[in-house]
Amino acid sequence: MLEKTFVAGIAGGTASGKSTLCEKLENALKDYKLFVIHMDGYFKPDKDRPHPKAFVTQKEYSDHNHPESFYLNKLNTDLEEIISKNEYEIIIIEGLLTLWDDNIYNKLDLKIFVDCKADERIVRRLKRNMAWGLTFDEISSVYLDMVRYRHEEYVEPSKYRADIIINGSNPTDISLEVLTEYIKNKIKHGERL
Repeated sequence: MLEKTFVAGIAGGTASGKSTLCEKLENALKDYKLFVIHMDGYFKPDKDRPHPKAFVTQKEYSDHNHPESFYLNKLNTDLEEIISKNEYEIIIIEGLLTLWDDNIYNKLDLKIFVDCKADERIVRRLKRNMAWGLTFDEISSVYLDMVRYRHEEYVEPSKYRADIIINGSNPTDISLEVLTEYIKNKIKHGERL
């Protein structure tokens, strides 16, 4: 039996590089018993998400960046269950609200925020979502009318709860090595925060 599963949380704005960092950590820690949770897997169906009107245009949107858009209770229950089984050395959870939600936050041994300027994030989001078949106008409208406000409301304030902030514009091999070695060291010495 393991002493205790080490739980790392990764947060950051839309298209900041959360999933990319998670994938790199997953690869760097592949020799460990590792479980990854993506918050996007806990989205509620569109009909069950908030549908507020944009602050300026008054256009109604399905809100993908609000706490009520996720099954956070289910996510927390699943996380608790995975931790309690004590089958994994490391759990990584990544998503917009990983450092915002207190129930998740209080289970984390390491809190990571991927920081990236808004202009770069919107360009990345445009490229990604246009590849999924959405138009420039669809993507830019929802970002300008809704996403940026939710970022300021929920995501950005959680940055100050992080143990470490990673440069999402230029993630370096050194930053990945620092995170990886920190986690390996904590596991090796049986230390938990």
